[in-house]
Amino acid sequence: MAWQDPRLAVTRPKAELGEFQLASSVDLKEYLIAPDPSNARLTRAVTGVDHNGEVSQISVVEERPLTIYLNGQEIVTAMTIGDYPEYLALGFLRNQRMLSDDDVITGVDYDDDLEVVVVRTEVETSHEEKLKKKTRTSGCAVGTVFGDMMEGLEEVQLPATPVKTSWLYTLASKINRTPSLYLEAGAIHGSVLCHQDRPLVYMEDVGRHNAVDKIAGWMVSERAPAADKIMYTTGRLTSEMVIKTAMMGIPVLASRSGFTAWGVEIAREVGLTLIGRMRGQRFVCLSGEERLERDVDPSTVAVEDKKHRRKSAG
Repeated sequence: MAWQDPRLAVTRPKAELGEFQLASSVDLKEYLIAPDPSNARLTRAVTGVDHNGEVSQISVVEERPLTIYLNGQEIVTAMTIGDYPEYLALGFLRNQRMLSDDDVITGVDYDDDLEVVVVRTEVETSHEEKLKKKTRTSGCAVGTVFGDMMEGLEEVQLPATPVKTSWLYTLASKINRTPSLYLEAGAIHGSVLCHQDRPLVYMEDVGRHNAVDKIAGWMVSERAPAADKIMYTTGRLTSEMVIKTAMMGIPVLASRSGFTAWGVEIAREVGLTLIGRMRGQRFVCLSGEERLERDVDPSTVAVEDKKHRRKSAG
């Protein structure tokens, strides 16, 4: 199957669940790619028995294997929800530094029956040595990093991009109210590429590393600049998340969740603005605080409704 740009134009009606108000179709028009919780291929109805012994039916997220090839070489088989396989393959290879900015990509072909993506480049590649060294990361669904995780970080020079706190509050509100697979079925992470206070590309997957790789693949295919972007994630700010974001050239990483010590240390070393525990009026900045422009009084920001906290995946 030839590669086609799978951008979505998502419009969903406004819905209210008590005080929890989902995003309107007007809000969702800001996205270039938004989650599609109505996609029947991404979830499955499963019957179980609850704590009262009553039979109930719930929606659960699907997992599918996706094998990624670079030219004629098999690289990895990843477990994924199965959307945007071309972006996932491109982003994974880019974040593993198996694709460089100089590589000319001649094709990205996905076979749905075989669950295989083949990325082809103009110049043949060979990564046997890198494939021998594999690191299991702390991410959900167990991410895999080939070679030295820190390789290339010493060359990273992130721009000192200013960040307005009003952008952070607006992004948190918009993203948190966006209809998503997490709100539909749980057991999933989301990552969002943003520009100032506008969310652009919202990807979800069983592992946060997959969601980020899909964003990286979109950026590669669209030749999107990174210096003015913000990466938002629902998951923990681990070393892997910091390294991926920095290697993508994105200067700001924000999350609803907390930090790991190594993640903070690496962020400080590469000059990444790192912001976590973003809930309602609150957040904590552990790296790059000097770039924050505090242009809004936190006391004027609405307190987060309890139903919003469903997106605070750990």
